[in-house]
Amino acid sequence: MATRALVLFGVYLATAFGLRTVIQVRRTGSTGFKGLGGSPGSAEWLAGVLSAAALVAGFAAPVLDAAGVLEPLAAVDGPGAHVAGFVLFAAGLGATLFAQVAMGDSWRIGVDAGERTELVTGGPFGLVRNPIFSGMLPASLGLALLVPNVVAVAAFLGLVVALELQTRVVEEPYLLHVHGSSYASYAARVGRFVPGVGRLPGTRA
Repeated sequence: MATRALVLFGVYLATAFGLRTVIQVRRTGSTGFKGLGGSPGSAEWLAGVLSAAALVAGFAAPVLDAAGVLEPLAAVDGPGAHVAGFVLFAAGLGATLFAQVAMGDSWRIGVDAGERTELVTGGPFGLVRNPIFSGMLPASLGLALLVPNVVAVAAFLGLVVALELQTRVVEEPYLLHVHGSSYASYAARVGRFVPGVGRLPGTRA
């Protein structure tokens, strides 16, 4: 199972990050990566560090499992959990790629305060404001269920905290600043990661 988890982890990185970056460069001339922002110790900086740490831990979890260094957590290990892991991973990867396509040239990793991109509100963005993140979470949870050791659990929890910080502290203030009332109205009627959940106070259009 550890080998399968590593392969799936590689598939996710290759498609959701590698392939998307290639497409972005060909379409816009930019990778879309904005790098680690914020001063060391800030919430923005911590979001970036936690995201990177979650990726490293996500890779380390199946490696440590295969090496026999860490044993799976018995309470969440077994055929049922493995099937659920495959399903969650496939659904999460599909949702991530679909949302990336819907985002078009506005796709970015990170925020450039001096840049203005189109506010995308159609397709999956009509259901949740952050559908890429909504796809990343079940994909990460699925991988954790395939090799449910403490490092895999830490990777998933670290990603949850990182995405919450990135969204609440970095991206939402930036989008409110750039798009003003358009984003405020959109965020008041559309949930953050789950439909209807995490709407911001404001005027609903």
